[in-house]
Amino acid sequence: LQLVESGGGLVQSGGSLRLSCTGSASVEFHDIGWFRRAPGKEREGVSCVSSTGEDRISIADSVLGRFALSRNDAENTVYLQMNNLKPDDTGVYYCAAVSGRARLRSGKSRCALANADTYVFWGHGTQVTVSS
Repeated sequence: LQLVESGGGLVQSGGSLRLSCTGSASVEFHDIGWFRRAPGKEREGVSCVSSTGEDRISIADSVLGRFALSRNDAENTVYLQMNNLKPDDTGVYYCAAVSGRARLRSGKSRCALANADTYVFWGHGTQVTVSS
């Protein structure tokens, strides 16, 4: 499975962007996570969606109320809608995938937002720059 991110760019503080993560094959049975790495900082989980189960979406406190994740399995795409962007949101945004079945075998009921090592497939990232 190959993942391609798109939709990044330069935006002013308070603006919006919608990132897309498109798979080369169906992502229907995969958990999809969005992560970001800001200059000089560690990689941070932003949001993830589980392939199965209730309450499937997890979102980081730092973006709660501003970012929203959705998936369109028919298009093999997961979207990250980012509103009210702040300069601290600047970074390279990556999407990643792991089989939902693999997650269930590991005993986890929901997608992993804190542990990026859980994910097997990664995109190359898209740059988001928010100017003040």
